Amino acid sequence: MKHVLIVCDGSSLKDSRGQRRAAAAALLDYRGKRRIIGEYLGSATNQQAEIVAAAIGLEALKEPCVVEVMSDSEYLILTMTGHYRRRANHPFWERLDKAAARHRVTWTWVGGHTGHPLQEICDRAARLIARAGRVDEEKLADLLRRLAKTETPTT
Repeated sequence: MKHVLIVCDGSSLKDSRGQRRAAAAALLDYRGKRRIIGEYLGSATNQQAEIVAAAIGLEALKEPCVVEVMSDSEYLILTMTGHYRRRANHPFWERLDKAAARHRVTWTWVGGHTGHPLQEICDRAARLIARAGRVDEEKLADLLRRLAKTETPTT
């Protein structure tokens, strides 16, 4: 089975009228080959966007994989590891459960805004989609190009 890293993040911003604009983003990394995917969610909450972010990453995988899902959402990670009970957002959890079912998933928490480069790019992608109200593939690709320029090759 392929080993894949998925770094995911959700964002729920309020516009000038006080209405929510939520989005989810996931960065998939397989042996250094990366891509970012996203989904605009409209009036969803931040917690809902965090759940969808993990789901879209897992849904993008074409075959069963060994996956590490990394998120800055303690709500997501602690729920998926059985430490929190699901009290709300049931349709979102059902989507995530379905997406995760065919994979061997490890759930890892990473602090948000702590300088983790993949998490920071994913956060920017989710906010970009939420502000725009749509997914712009070229802007997501640009985020990856900028990330690649900041990374130093390892020998």
